[in-house]
This record gives sequence, structure tokens and C-alpha cells, in this order.
Amino acid sequence: MNIGIKIFYAAISVVVATVYGLTLGGIVRKMYARVHGRYGPPVWQLFLDIIKNHGKRVGISHGIMYYLGPVFRLAGGLGTYLFIPVIYGSVVFSNFSVAGDLLLVMYFIFFGQLGMALGAGEGGHPYSPIGIARGLAQMTTFEVPFSLAVIAVAIQYQTLNITTIVAAQQGSFLNWTLFTNPFAVIAAMISLLGMNMHSPFSIVLAPQEIPIGPPIEMNSSFLATLQTNRGLFTAAKLVLFMNLFFGGATNIFIMIAKTFLIYLSSVIVGASFPRFRPEQSMRFFLKWPTIIGIISIVFIAYF
Repeated sequence: MNIGIKIFYAAISVVVATVYGLTLGGIVRKMYARVHGRYGPPVWQLFLDIIKNHGKRVGISHGIMYYLGPVFRLAGGLGTYLFIPVIYGSVVFSNFSVAGDLLLVMYFIFFGQLGMALGAGEGGHPYSPIGIARGLAQMTTFEVPFSLAVIAVAIQYQTLNITTIVAAQQGSFLNWTLFTNPFAVIAAMISLLGMNMHSPFSIVLAPQEIPIGPPIEMNSSFLATLQTNRGLFTAAKLVLFMNLFFGGATNIFIMIAKTFLIYLSSVIVGASFPRFRPEQSMRFFLKWPTIIGIISIVFIAYF
């Protein structure tokens, strides 16, 4: 395929994923509000916030790296999404999936979060190091069971190509990794709770404890960039989990249904449990989900 057409299709895919991720975020905010007994903001509020923030200007300067943080964060979200095939067999939504793309996606997931940490470290706020330490520590711990689950999947299907992994799960829902290696799915889904940072793992911003962080310290188009990435990165993570563990999708309607249900699992947990303390969160990820991740490798290797 001509590279120009490939880039055009990828641009369409990114726009669709960003709109979907932001819409999903608006729906989730509405759901949380109803659980709390509130009416909540409209579903399209995130779109209005992005437009409003892009129209603002700021004269405050904290250094180049501080403002490169949102750029690195967005680059991590873009890189993660662009190497994931969204719809199996689709020309438009195949993105730039290549051999070994699973390994590349894992690196991009780290890239955005590490870039944001470097940016926040130059902000000068006394609480910034607290947020950085919490974020990186929790990221390290929830990546352990997630990496073990990915290793189990790679061993099971003998490939690091996401498209090949999805192809191996076609034919019947019994071919999904959910049924062929449930231990890997359990470990990965617990890790997803930390990735989404809903309660009980919302220890980075800790809204009930430290009312600061990038949503407050960042402003104007820098905050709009972070908000845009939130929608794109959310969609990228959900599509990745769908492909690895739930058989992928052959059309956009199946993709929306599966990713919504995957995301709903973390929303239900977040609405049901209070927030952990940092040490509780890290101890949790290094205990049960890590053990389950190890079992998933042993299970697929010997059974």
C-alpha cells in the first residue's frame, strides 16, 4: 500500500480513537456522578474543555522540559495506538502493525509516563516529587504482572505480532485467551486497574489528599494536549487488551462493545472501593497479580 494512503488511514484511525476515548471518559464521569448521587457533567464536556483550553494563552514558564512533558505524553499515546491493529482484517484500522509490534507497544506505554514524570519534575512545585515517586513506583509494580501476562501470551501463540495473536483467536469465542489461558487474563485485568488509575489505585493525583497535579499546574494548550492524550491512550490500552485477551474485533461495533465492557470492569471497581495508600497499592500488585502472572506462564508452558 502507498505510504501516503497508509498515513491517511492512520490519521482517520487516530481521530476516531480519540473521539471514542473522550466520549468513553464522558460516559464514565456521568456514571461516577450517578453513583455519588449527582447529575454529573454532560458527556461532551471533555470536548468543550479541550476547545476552551486551546483558546487560552499563558505567560508562565517553568522550563523547556516542563512543557515537553505533555508532548512526550501524547507521543507515548500515539506510539502505543499506531502500532496496534484496531479491527482485524480492516484496511483503514490496521494502523502500522508489523512483526514484533507487541514489544514496541510495551516500550511506548512506558515512554509517555516517563516523559510526563520528567516534565512534572521541572515544575518546581514542592509536591511534584511526591506525585512522581508515587506514579513511577505504582507504574513499576503494575507493569510486573502485566508483563508476565504478555510473556504468557507470546509463549502461547509463539509470536510478538498482535495481528497474528488476534488471528489465532478467531473461529470461536472459546479460542480467546480468556478461555485458553485465564490466569494471564486475570493478571492483566488487575494490572489494568492500575493503568486506568481509578480507585483504589488513584494514588498519583490523590484528589481527596493532594489537590494538585498536571490538571491544575498545566494550563492552556498544554492541558488540552494532556486531555487529548487521555482519550487516545485510554482507547489504545483498551484495544490492546481486547486484541491480546478477548479475541480482537472484526468490525467497529464489536470493538466498541468489547472495549466498553473491558473499561467498565475498572469503573465498577473504582466506584466500589476506597483509595489505597501508596504502599498498599504497590504491595498488592507485587503479591497476588504477580503470582497469578507467574502461574499463567507455568500453565501455558507445561499444560
